[in-house]
Amino acid sequence: MRILVTGFNPFGSETVNPAFEAVKLIPDRIGGAEIVKLEIPTVFGKCDLVVEEAIREHKPDAVLSVGQAGGRFDITVERVAINIADGRIPDNEGNQPIDQVIREDGENAYFASLPVKAMVQAIRKRGIPASVSYTAGSYVCNYIMYCVLYSIAKRHPTMKGGFMHVPFMTSQGVDKPNNTPTMSLSDIAAAIESAVEAIVENGAGAEAGKARPEGSLH
Repeated sequence: MRILVTGFNPFGSETVNPAFEAVKLIPDRIGGAEIVKLEIPTVFGKCDLVVEEAIREHKPDAVLSVGQAGGRFDITVERVAINIADGRIPDNEGNQPIDQVIREDGENAYFASLPVKAMVQAIRKRGIPASVSYTAGSYVCNYIMYCVLYSIAKRHPTMKGGFMHVPFMTSQGVDKPNNTPTMSLSDIAAAIESAVEAIVENGAGAEAGKARPEGSLH
């Protein structure tokens, strides 16, 4: 089994991104599965091309993308990605889409096809706070989750995909307001490792599916 694990580069005012910093720390093999690690740009219209190229090259059984969610207190495993890009700030190349459809021929939403609840349970068993999230936002994190799940639906039907958000790492909290939630980089890395273990143990996924909510996002 091969799992592609991606993490974003720094964006906004940050000089570091705990997502890829933690991905770099996880073992190269987890539960017998080969782990391919990939840093991707925080750029609409580019991160998906980088991941798609890696999928073609490595042919993974599953793709787990990881992103920073500053302000969240725990590890949040995302359940759903929506077909809309709406940037609260510009990405790393100045793109700031507003109410833009990601894929015209895509579903309004796709559910993660990784074992979301099992991943959360595995992380909690490690002694690290985690929960299921039903909103991946509308920035580049949601964008890459949606694009991967779209790619699975259109081109890679046997592959599984999903996303997890991680809090700021401890050092990022130094210059932020009091009570800004942070987590140690070692705990973030351990959480990702535990999530991957759950993916391996559950055969990549048991909660697959897609959804088209009533109404339109167009």
